[in-house]
Amino acid sequence: MLTSCMCTSCSPKMTRDKIALLFLQLSWAFHHVAGIDRHDIYPYGMFYGDVTLQEGDDETSKVITLSKPMHFYEAPFTNLYVTTNGIISTQDLPMEKQYVDDGFPTDFPVIAPFLADIDTSKGKGSIYYRQTESPTVLKRAEADVKRGFPDATFSPTHAFIATWENVSAYEEVARSSSPSHRVNTFQVVLAYNEKDTYALFLYPEDGLQFFGTRPKESYNVEIELPARVGFSRGEISYLIFSRTEGPYYSLTSNEQSVKNLYQKGNIGEPGVWLFHVGNLYSFQNVVPAQQEAVSSKSPTVQDTVFTDEDYTDEEEYDPIDPDFQDPTTTEFLEPEPDSSLLERLNQETPLGQSPLQPSVSGPEDLPQPDPHHVQPEDNTQPQWPLPKHAILQVYPNRVKDVPTHPSDGQVFSVEEKVDFDSGVIHYSTDNKETCERFQQQCSLNAHCTDHSTGFCCHCNSGFYGNGRHCLPNGAPQRVNGKVRGTVLVGGTAVDLGNIDLHAYIVVGDGRAYTAISEVPEPAGWALMPVAPIGGLFGWLFALELPNSLNGFSITGAEFTRRADVTFSPGNQRLSIVQTATGLDNQNYLNVDTHLQGSVPFIPPGATVQMEPFKDTYQYYPSLITSTSVREFKVVSAENGAETFTFQVKQNITYRDCSHRPRSRLETLELKMERVFVMYVREERILRYAITNKIGPLGAVDPEPENVNPCYSGNHDCDTTARCVPGEGQLFSCQCATGYRGDGRNCYDVDECAEGLSSCGAHSHCVNLPGSHRCQCESGFQFGFDGRTCQDVDECGEQPCHAQALCSNSPGSFRCQCQPGYHGDGFQCHPQNGHPKTRCEQHRDSLQSGDGGVPAVGAFIPQCDEEGQYRPLQCHGSTGHCWCVDNRGQERAGTRTPPGSPPRNCDEPVRPKTHCEQHRDSLQSENGGVPVVGAFIPQCDEEGQYRPQQCHGSTGHCWCVDNRGQERAGTRTPPGSPRVNCDQPVHLRTRCEQHRDSLQSGDGGVPAVGAFIPQCDEEGQYRPQQCHGSTGHCWCVDNRGQERAGTRTPPGSPRVNCDQPVRPKTHCEQHRDSLQSGDGGIPVVGAFIPQCDEEGQYRPQQCHGSTGHCWCVDSRGQERAGTRTPPGSPRVNCDQPVRSKTHCEQHRDSLQSGDGGVPVVGAFIPQCDEEGQYRPQQCHGSTGHCWCVDNRGQERAGTRTPPGSPRVNCDQPVRPKTQCEQHRDSLQSGNDGVPVVGAFIPQCDEEGQYRTQQCHGSTGHCWCVDNRGQERAGTRTPPGSPRVNCDQPVRPKTQCEQHRDSLQSGNDGVPVVGAFIPQCDEEGQYRTQQCHGSTGHCWCVDNRGQERAGTRTPPGSPRVNCDQPVRPKTQCEQHRDSLQSGDGGVPAVGAFIPQCDEEGQYRPQQCHGSTGHCWCVDSRGQERAGTRTPPGSPRVNCDQPVIVPPTQRPESVCERWRASLLQQYGGQPDSQHYLPQCDSAGEFNPVQCYGGSSYCWCVDANGREVPGTRSHDAVKPACIPTVASPTVHPLPRPDVTPPPTGTSLLYAQGQQIGVLPLNGTQMDKERSSVLLALHGSIVVGIDYDCRERKVYWTDLAGRTINRASLDPGSEPEIIINTALTSPEGLAVDVARRRLFWVDSTLDKIETANLDGSDRHVLFATDLVNPRAMIVDSSTGTLYWTDWNREAPKIESSSVDGQNRRVLVQEGIGLPNALTYDSTMRQVCWADAGTKRLECISPNGTGRRVIQSNLNYPFSMVYFANHYYYTDWRRDGVISLGRDNQLTDEYLPDQRSHLYGITVAPPQCL
Repeated sequence: MLTSCMCTSCSPKMTRDKIALLFLQLSWAFHHVAGIDRHDIYPYGMFYGDVTLQEGDDETSKVITLSKPMHFYEAPFTNLYVTTNGIISTQDLPMEKQYVDDGFPTDFPVIAPFLADIDTSKGKGSIYYRQTESPTVLKRAEADVKRGFPDATFSPTHAFIATWENVSAYEEVARSSSPSHRVNTFQVVLAYNEKDTYALFLYPEDGLQFFGTRPKESYNVEIELPARVGFSRGEISYLIFSRTEGPYYSLTSNEQSVKNLYQKGNIGEPGVWLFHVGNLYSFQNVVPAQQEAVSSKSPTVQDTVFTDEDYTDEEEYDPIDPDFQDPTTTEFLEPEPDSSLLERLNQETPLGQSPLQPSVSGPEDLPQPDPHHVQPEDNTQPQWPLPKHAILQVYPNRVKDVPTHPSDGQVFSVEEKVDFDSGVIHYSTDNKETCERFQQQCSLNAHCTDHSTGFCCHCNSGFYGNGRHCLPNGAPQRVNGKVRGTVLVGGTAVDLGNIDLHAYIVVGDGRAYTAISEVPEPAGWALMPVAPIGGLFGWLFALELPNSLNGFSITGAEFTRRADVTFSPGNQRLSIVQTATGLDNQNYLNVDTHLQGSVPFIPPGATVQMEPFKDTYQYYPSLITSTSVREFKVVSAENGAETFTFQVKQNITYRDCSHRPRSRLETLELKMERVFVMYVREERILRYAITNKIGPLGAVDPEPENVNPCYSGNHDCDTTARCVPGEGQLFSCQCATGYRGDGRNCYDVDECAEGLSSCGAHSHCVNLPGSHRCQCESGFQFGFDGRTCQDVDECGEQPCHAQALCSNSPGSFRCQCQPGYHGDGFQCHPQNGHPKTRCEQHRDSLQSGDGGVPAVGAFIPQCDEEGQYRPLQCHGSTGHCWCVDNRGQERAGTRTPPGSPPRNCDEPVRPKTHCEQHRDSLQSENGGVPVVGAFIPQCDEEGQYRPQQCHGSTGHCWCVDNRGQERAGTRTPPGSPRVNCDQPVHLRTRCEQHRDSLQSGDGGVPAVGAFIPQCDEEGQYRPQQCHGSTGHCWCVDNRGQERAGTRTPPGSPRVNCDQPVRPKTHCEQHRDSLQSGDGGIPVVGAFIPQCDEEGQYRPQQCHGSTGHCWCVDSRGQERAGTRTPPGSPRVNCDQPVRSKTHCEQHRDSLQSGDGGVPVVGAFIPQCDEEGQYRPQQCHGSTGHCWCVDNRGQERAGTRTPPGSPRVNCDQPVRPKTQCEQHRDSLQSGNDGVPVVGAFIPQCDEEGQYRTQQCHGSTGHCWCVDNRGQERAGTRTPPGSPRVNCDQPVRPKTQCEQHRDSLQSGNDGVPVVGAFIPQCDEEGQYRTQQCHGSTGHCWCVDNRGQERAGTRTPPGSPRVNCDQPVRPKTQCEQHRDSLQSGDGGVPAVGAFIPQCDEEGQYRPQQCHGSTGHCWCVDSRGQERAGTRTPPGSPRVNCDQPVIVPPTQRPESVCERWRASLLQQYGGQPDSQHYLPQCDSAGEFNPVQCYGGSSYCWCVDANGREVPGTRSHDAVKPACIPTVASPTVHPLPRPDVTPPPTGTSLLYAQGQQIGVLPLNGTQMDKERSSVLLALHGSIVVGIDYDCRERKVYWTDLAGRTINRASLDPGSEPEIIINTALTSPEGLAVDVARRRLFWVDSTLDKIETANLDGSDRHVLFATDLVNPRAMIVDSSTGTLYWTDWNREAPKIESSSVDGQNRRVLVQEGIGLPNALTYDSTMRQVCWADAGTKRLECISPNGTGRRVIQSNLNYPFSMVYFANHYYYTDWRRDGVISLGRDNQLTDEYLPDQRSHLYGITVAPPQCL
């Protein structure tokens, strides 16, 4: 071939030149024959946020939930699974033996870059995966797709990358053979947007060292199966009831085709394969890229650079993108300009070939796809050079490898812009990123701006950040994360594990508090100096000085910070890597921290002190750097104070927006003040507190007097407010966005409650501090714009059984077994048996083991009767138990050790609550062993703190709030009655606020050694306060102020603080003056007088230095002759120097008697120590005792006989009180004999009237004032509860004064027959007054004035005085004017119109004299043709008026439409159904859901014609081409009785359905129609269990009906007048009454069950009454009012008394109502809040049962289950109250279901 290329006539020189050129070209070609290098594949690894798959032979990742759905083939998928064996699937995989050795196609969806039996056990390789939205990755993927599909307009929004690195094939190593060391490395990249998905397979040049694996089943046979590469859709539904294999695409068939994977490619580069694998609209099979494979490596974006003649070098820093850093790089990057010039491409090119077009090999060298199911594609090859709009990437580390070209070659030049910030070369702006396409990448609180080369995001006013992440100005910020790594402390390696980090930042003044929990010793002490861990958060949210930005304003919430800390003098080095991964749904920042290295040892108990310091930050595009040296001091008992230093060198890399105009490189200075670090050994918490401010160089230290408080942080703005500086020292406070107030006190705005949210359809609003978020309803997910909720097509993930059909519906889906199978759709079994389920296969494979012998001690799964995994699995050997899902996978956090109670696996999985985390952390404290005697919090079933907590060891109990914090004043000691924790929490007192503010300190950390005030049970200051650190104690007043002179040092007796405050005595002043001496220092050796408790001189004083002692008088003067030297006996200073007293003389004279012998039996007076008469004297012989005065004279009335209680003689003598005189006068009566049966007043110890007096004979009790006068309204008869007389006395009201004046009459005698007004307990006029003599009754106002028109004669029904006063209606004025006539006398024989309860004309009027009757309109005008003579049948005035042809009454269709419009709030959305009526009011033959194409045919009554439903753009042809099957006569509406047992009865438009219950399970197979009611709209429904009759309201017919459940029974209309929109209905079985609401008339009425005795209960304060129930056991009526402005739930007695609002807070559209008879609670389902809640009838104990309902309408309770109708699902939903398990029944006829009730076989 070479010779044929040579010219025989060429000169030798020309020949040599040509040969040299040829060899040069060949050498160039051979130089590039290798495939892509490993560093040319997409970056991966832990550094880039990848997750690592667990090691093993057959491992599958946890479900990876994609942030946006990805289309694979024709279906969208939201979940991915990565496996060991080289594949990715959209569903969980079976065991590997079911697929790993089989070829394509597979039974399940597969993306297979290298399907083989791979094993990563024992460190044999790693598997990484992540999903990303990195612009760098997306741009590279877009460029790669453009190379393979030049005509595609594809811009990915998301990517998923999985990398298998150095993985091995499965091997069974024998003794005679050594393991193979062949490993493979390959990668798959899935790039997708809302429409298309592309897959890239990448195989590095040295990446494939084995090309197949041996099958395990026959490993010893020398057979190796080549790896399978390609795609498989898996099985799909076929012909409704069948499934068949879907399309697939296979790239390999033998070993050579596997080798070609890295030798060839299909986008012009060896080792790179590109495929189009999914589309939103239609997709038949995978489409490969069609550029032919190359035998030499094509010039790729890594090693080719296009240059321009005018290109000049630019000095610009190379960006650091987290997705493209070298994972092996550990040193810190320094900003250096790239000074190299890009070389020109200059090479001779063969004719017809562009300089960039590689020479290609023939297509026979390409791996050939399996032709099965592959559609042929156009093989047109893309032409080089690439189009101008192509996007290529340049990696700076590859630019130097570009080969130079001969100077005589051709030059290919292109206009270009090299952007080193993004690593992308732009050739044109035709394909640039714009706001229109990528605005969803901006924060919801940001706006987007287009620039010449792309777009940038900018935070809105009131927010700060980088545009992609924005936070409200001034609002405090929280940070959560984990700390991991290993720290070497003094030669000891300490593993930090996976501990929690929390930070709280007060943005308004730059204070940042960081706490790291569970830090083990000694790392806790050693990490105290490493304040840079928390310093990151100080920089992020530092207080901004003018012309500066804090870190978050630049980086947003995604960045990587790497810091290297080097300590001196020990030269220890610690590496800190902190990665911010965004904001969570609470707007909290997530930051993970990794520590690695060594730190100096710090002795336990030492403290670390750090002075304020500054740090200078250098800002570059995508990079921020700083270097600083800091000093800290360690103070310990062992070494005293030691000073150390450390150097911090850090880089912060982030994603910058390269499109905005460049500003010059900035330098800012961060000042850190008030640095506080500590380690709490008991709690193992490491804390950092730093105050931070940032500004230009030199701007952080202005003169203090010139600093505005906003910049110094010394303002008083709320922590959720922003300080706005003014001139000089002036400033103002503005509450942060999302908060409201005056700036000094701000509170959160509930955007959800106030309707300020931006949430759209199918989403609900969740309030957050300062903000809110939108959360899609169940079955919906956010679309690509991140704002709109779209239906999730669950069927695309194949959730149903293989023998079941899946049907998607808005927000849900349904699985139904195919014919010949039975089950719930998730599990289907053949009617005559079923194949082994997965559980049974798993169990049997383990039970048979190797050789049929099960492994000893192995876990054997347990399967239920259906062959499914039992929810609770237990290991027979170890005793551990855990919960599993339906795939047998363990549910995290459910494993329990042997001996402990197993979890309830029927409860839904939920994350641990704060209480459970608190409890579990204490129970597992030290190595999993709880601390003995420690308090363990108790959590309820919902995981919330129980309101009352008790200490298991001490027995103390107390109440806590929902955060577990003790409520002040609720602690009780063991054995004492406990506080009722359900009572409302009182407002915090001043003491509690004082205490809590000190306990929380700065950032929740109390100041060490600070005084914490003590509050009593009432929250008041305890009279005596003690300092916990110093030991001093003192007394305080009720304001907590110290009382002078009460402070005592530690160890000395404390002052009795209950004694009143008194001034210092002479002794105390004397003592204190000597103790303070000069300058507060006592004189050494001076005498200090001693004072007693009363402050008086002690009788005996001693000198502390000399030891002399002496006696003093009351003035402290020494008494002569009493001084004694040290060591000698002291004088008794208590002995007076006095003569005998009168008592002593008296006593001694009697004791000596005559001749010195005392008289026997004589009284001997007793004298005290002072010689004075003791106040009480007793006769030693007789036993009588009495009191005496100081002269020994007996005090009258004090003598008591022996054995009776003695008088307290210490009490002063006082005269008898009025009560005692009153009592004694009655007790003595006439001649000293009390009157029998007379009332004797009771006096207390002070002689005052007891506040409550009772008559000993009659038993009546009453309260009296201090004069003994009875307090009005307090008298109670015997046996009734007594009035609390301690309540304050109030002045008599006008009613009481009026009543008492009439009752006392003249001379205190009431006038006989006079009217006495009645007053209520509050002393107000009762609204209804009755004359006791005449029997007339009337209503009065609050002044007791009679309300006109309310007086009723005796025996007639009384007026309801609780109804508001209204003006007389026209009918009442008409009637009253005729009744009063001339002079108040009605005209004889005149017609008197009759008015109803509302004052309106009754529809039928009759003349009382003539007997004629006629109908009238609302104005009382006679309706023509309705008059009847006396004795003839009367006209039915309730029938509609016959009107002229130009008018007509509303039709059934129109009334139904109006009712639904009202329910939808006047604004139905596209998925709501509204009946379509024609101009005559009849049903249109074609009915459709909203504006959709979901349509069906109906007959004249609106009933669906079976088999006419369609979901097509072409609506069904209902007339005249399709004959309606309803032309036959309608069947008679007979009752088809339900089956025996309990059934649910539900209303569905024109029929009442029956759904039998099997226990509590809905027996859907036996559902039937009870009654077909054509032309009706059945809404409310209830059941009378006594007579077995069902009652319902008919909205179309405006009637109330009933029917027996006996076979053949017909409906009976019981009420058909004065109804407009009857809805809720309730039957009182006990009282045989019926109650209903009318939502148009806004009334609640009642009648007997046959419709008689009808009357109105309530007709006021009702707007949209809906549901109604009655509790027959208590006679209580409950109803809902879904007034959108003020929804509420009310109750009253069945007779209309005691009406009150039960619930009005936190509800939206309370449609459904029922009564939980076991818990005795009222429960409701709310279509607005989506919650099912319950509350006690007294308004307490409110609780949420379920919080994710769809659109409930009606509900009934039965056997611990709630059954409700749902308008979203058009079905009946069941919900277990205790286990939260749900089920649903969807009737065949899909239309709205209304009321629901339960029909038991007998009354419950």
